[in-house]
Order: sequence, then structure tokens, then C-alpha cells
Amino acid sequence: MADASSDIEKTAQAKGKVVSLRGLWPFVQRQRGLFVAWLLALCASSAATLALPVAVRGMIDDGFRSASNIDATFALLFAVTAALALATAARFYFVSLLGERVVADLRQRLYSHLLGLDPAFFETTRSGELVSRLSADTELLRSLVGSSISIALRSFVMVLGSIAMMFVTSPRLAAYTMIGIPLFVAPIVIGSRRLQKMSRQSQDRVADANALASEVLGNIRTVQSHAREPYERGRFLDAVARAVATARRRISMQAIVTAVAITAFFGAIIIVLWSGAHDVVAGRMSAGTLGQFVLYAMLGGGSVGALAEVWNDVQRAAGGMGRINDLLMENASLVAPAHPTALPNPLRGDIRLDDVVFHYPSRADAPALEGFTLHVRPGETVALVGPSGAGKSTVFALLLRFHDPQRGGIAIDGVDLRQLDPARLRESIALVPQAPTIFATTAGDNIRYGRLEASDADVEQAARSAEAHEFITALPQGYASELGERGARLSGGQQQRIAIARALLKDAPVLLLDEATSALDAQSERAVQHALENLMQGRTTLVIAHRLATVLKADRIIVMDRGRIVAEGTHAQLLAQGGLYADLARLQFLD
Repeated sequence: MADASSDIEKTAQAKGKVVSLRGLWPFVQRQRGLFVAWLLALCASSAATLALPVAVRGMIDDGFRSASNIDATFALLFAVTAALALATAARFYFVSLLGERVVADLRQRLYSHLLGLDPAFFETTRSGELVSRLSADTELLRSLVGSSISIALRSFVMVLGSIAMMFVTSPRLAAYTMIGIPLFVAPIVIGSRRLQKMSRQSQDRVADANALASEVLGNIRTVQSHAREPYERGRFLDAVARAVATARRRISMQAIVTAVAITAFFGAIIIVLWSGAHDVVAGRMSAGTLGQFVLYAMLGGGSVGALAEVWNDVQRAAGGMGRINDLLMENASLVAPAHPTALPNPLRGDIRLDDVVFHYPSRADAPALEGFTLHVRPGETVALVGPSGAGKSTVFALLLRFHDPQRGGIAIDGVDLRQLDPARLRESIALVPQAPTIFATTAGDNIRYGRLEASDADVEQAARSAEAHEFITALPQGYASELGERGARLSGGQQQRIAIARALLKDAPVLLLDEATSALDAQSERAVQHALENLMQGRTTLVIAHRLATVLKADRIIVMDRGRIVAEGTHAQLLAQGGLYADLARLQFLD
């Protein structure tokens, strides 16, 4: 029973590798011209290679009889080698370019797919691991398509051609050689079974190290502010050591397999030479014929060895393609309906959340919102306040349809969000997050992210309204200045004003402000608050705020706690009622 189970498992693994690599075929099909050109060049180079021993035999047997024979045989030998060189160069060019284009298409497809997945996926997956899939795993596939497959097919053709020509040259010696082939192949086949598992483990450890490095470098300020450089060096050193240890086991196994295979291969060649030498001395075979046979034997044996090495590459690439397929098989839980409802034009911004219940996928046992009902009228400014974890940011996430509630409904202008195309919905909402996102590009491009077709004048006007124009023009290249990764060249307040300018430029009918002025000094806050007040005119605005100025001017204040609304009213009304809001006001506002 155990043996049967083992056989079933091995069969399943082999099928898994085939299925994984099948995912590459659609990308290869898109490059039919290159694929056909590669096959033609492959056939030409293989034919030239198989003709080479025949030319060598003619040179040995006939080339030394007369001057004319020398010229003719060496001319033929040069013609064959020239054809081989040209065909090999063409094969290399076409298959290398094929690999580049296939991997580029695959990367683009994978990246586009990842961009379409919903936030629930990214809550449980490290970004560094995804980057590793886009880089390390696709590089393995580049090697497979751009080199290994070509070597495999060429080697397969050479094995068949060499065997056929060996039997044509000397059936007796060919029979001896066929006996030695299983001795040559056996250790390779046995060793490859262990190499498959080791290769997957090696790739996993490399991905772990890449993910750790990406996380730490992405939060370098936090690391340095806590003086944790030695600690992070140690963690990365451990991760790299684990990757090296796993790779060492794989390399050791591959070295042993290679040593055994080479010994068997050259042992077989020596035996063939020994037997052939006796035939040449006895006059049963010419020296040229023996040389031709030995060349075919070496070509065939070398091709078998190349196939074995390619098999190792195939195993590693299959592991990488398997992980890429896992990502490509991830489906977004939030998808646009087949026939989405169009948003009213113009959008009024009437928002309703009716008895909403929502649990984050990563925290299924704790409700983020419980029986949450809220109506925001068009043009109304509503502030959401409450302690951390009350569910304020969750309301924003649901309005942007980053998640769907497990119960209840959310509608804008009477249209349920589930009936809308999420992209069209988000185009109608401008968000200023508490932690602004600054891309590693210019100041102008960061602001223009709110509306890509905006003119330079529009970008500058948005920056002026957000009190960002002055510090932007003070940068070395003004609006063309690079801001560094995550806005490293800007202060926190400057980053926030870039984000506000982006929202101002978007000019959406619904505005979501998540602590939009939290990182500003008092002077900048007053100026930006004035710009935001102008922006709010005629727009539906939801504000998550702890700042008294924002709360005082809101039409309504919604007090939240543990995913529920516990109080509602104006600032004065809520202070008079006492309770949670009055406590928050004393702690956060009145001071």
C-alpha cells in the first residue's frame, strides 16, 4: 500500500509539473513567428551537427590521399562548420528573443492580475513575496524558455539522430553503446527525484529572504529610528543562511549525480574506443569510420547529459510557474457585474448604509461594523469620531468598495454599490488618507495622479489651494523634482499637502477625508482647512477627524464605538448629552 501511495504521489507531482508549465504555452503562442523561426534554425543546426562527423570521416579516410582530396575534404568540413555556426547563431537569437517576450508578457499579465485583486488578498500576502514572484520566478522561466527548452529539444533530436547514425556506421558498436546508456541515465533519473523537492525548497527560502528585505527597506526610517540595524542584519543573515543551506544540499546532490553520470559516460566511450581500436587494427573498420562513430557517441552522450541538466532546470521552473499559477488563479472577490449600472450624471452624492454588518477576512470573529445605519444627504458634511478601532476607516473602505458587507446594503444615489463597476465608483470619490501615499516620481506627477489628463496649470492651481506651491517651487527642479521613494525628500506635512492637492485636482463629487490635516502645523492647517472648506461646497463629505476645527463645522457628528453608532448630533448637542463624545472632547479637542 505504501509503495502504491508513493507511486500515486509521484505521478501526481509529474502531472503537476506538466500542468504548471502548460500555463506558458498561451504566451508562447502569441509569438508564433519567433517560435517557427526558432524551430527552423534548430532543425538546420541539428542537421549541420549530425553532418559534421561524416565530414570528419571523409577528412580522415580521404583527405590524406592527394592534394586535391585535401582541398575538397577540408572545404566540405569548413562549409559544414560555417552552416553550423550560422544556424546556431540564428537559433540562439530567436529563442533568446522568444524567452524575453514570453517572460515580458507573463510579467505584465501577472502584474495586471495582482492590481485587480481586492485588499483582502493583500492583507494575508506579503508584498515582498509578490515582488519575488515577479522577479526571481519569472527569471527562472526566462532561462527555461530562452535557453533550456531549446537545449532540450536540440538534445532530443541529437540523441535520436546520433543513435540512428551510430547504427548506420557500426551496428555492433552501436549495440554495445545502447547497453551503456541505461547505466548513464539511471543515476540522473534517480537523483532528479530528490532534486525536485530541494529546488522548490531553495526557491521558497530565497523568496523568504526577498520578502524580509523588501519589508525592512520599505520601513527603513522606523528601523533606523529604533537603532535596529544590527537586529535586521541578523534576521536577513539568518534568512540568507537558510537559503544557502538549502541550495547547498541541492547543489551537493546535483554534483553527485553529475560525477556519476560523467564517469558512466566516459567509461562507455573508452570501452567503445577499445573495441573499435581492435577492429581498426584487424582491418574490419577504417580509422575514419571509428572517428565518425566516436563523434556520434559523444554527441549522443553529451545530449543525454544536457537533457538531464535541463530536467533540473525544468523542475525549478515548474516550481516557479506553479507559484505564479497560484497567483493567477487567485480570484478577486469583488468584481464588476457583467452589466454594471451607470452612475447618475451628475452624481448627487446621496449615501446610505443600511444595517451593515462587516467582518474583515483576517479577523472573521470580530465585527468591524455591527448593525451600522447611516444616511448622508447630498452636499452634507458628516464627521465620524470615536476611539481607535471603532470602525471609522472601515466605513471608508466599504464606500470605496474595497470590501462588501456580509449583511446589509450600501447605496449611492439609490444604486447599490454591488451593481456598479468599482472603477467607475472610485472615480467619483476623492480620498485623502491619514498616511499619504507618495510615489517615487516628480511632485507634478504625484499631484496629477488625481487626474492624469490635467494640465500643468491645473496641477499648479491644486498645489496653490493645498498650500503646496511654495515648498514645491523651492525644490531644485520645482514641479519636476523627484520626491524619492515614499516621499523621502518631503516632511510629513508636505507629503500630506501633496495628497490634498491630488484630491483637489480630482474634483470628485464625494470627498473622504481621513485625518487630512493631522500632519500639518497650525499655520498650514488654517490655510489647508480654508481650501478644504471651499472644496466641500456642494459636495458630500465624510471626515474622520480628531481636530476641533473640522468637527465644529461639520453638519453632523457621528460618534462610533465598536462598530456601532452610539450618538449623533452637532458638537454642542453632543457635549450637552455627555457620554463618549464629551469624554473624547475633553481628551482630544478641548485641550
